[in-house]
Amino acid sequence: MTQQTYRPQKIALVDDHRLFRKGILEIINGFSGYTVTLEAENGRDLQQKLLPGNLPDLILLDINMPVMDGFETATWLYRHHPDIKILALTMGQDDETVLRMLQCGVDGYVLKNADPSELRMAMEALETNGSYFSISVSELLKKDLAPKPAPAIVLTDREREFIRLSCTELPYKAFAPVLNISPRAVEATRSALFRKLDVVSRVGLVLYAIRKRIHNVE
Repeated sequence: MTQQTYRPQKIALVDDHRLFRKGILEIINGFSGYTVTLEAENGRDLQQKLLPGNLPDLILLDINMPVMDGFETATWLYRHHPDIKILALTMGQDDETVLRMLQCGVDGYVLKNADPSELRMAMEALETNGSYFSISVSELLKKDLAPKPAPAIVLTDREREFIRLSCTELPYKAFAPVLNISPRAVEATRSALFRKLDVVSRVGLVLYAIRKRIHNVE
């Protein structure tokens, strides 16, 4: 009877900071059952280094990179290599960044200042459960995904258009010329909508738009 051998999970690191990559490489190679088999400086570099016979099981992906950033890279991976798990490992934890990365198809989200034990936990969760999100990201999603009472809400035309624009990749500052209002009015409209819809982030606006079928930009 032959004994089945366990193959370590192959990990790819995509980050433009070489010193950070080397540090993470040492940490991951110190974990039992994981080995770093590929390093890349950005998404384009990753594309060139991915070989059909030696694809990684998991990619640790930074967001802010030159040439091809984490958003573009995650989108490309989701389309061309959907079986590869993607763990965003970044400093960006604002609502818009988290939302965009989720839309791009990442399976997990961990901040770079996390303890190595959390990184290990995230990698194990992706392997066994398929997803992992840090506590701060989970709290954000919990607030916006939690069911809320639905009183009759009347939206102005500007508010409806603001919500539609929130479903795009445009930053808030780009809303002003589209809505033909000042940047200060954009901030005021956002704050008013957060209070009116009882949400705490752009994620909540998008979820509301989807539920109410007002997310298509005309």
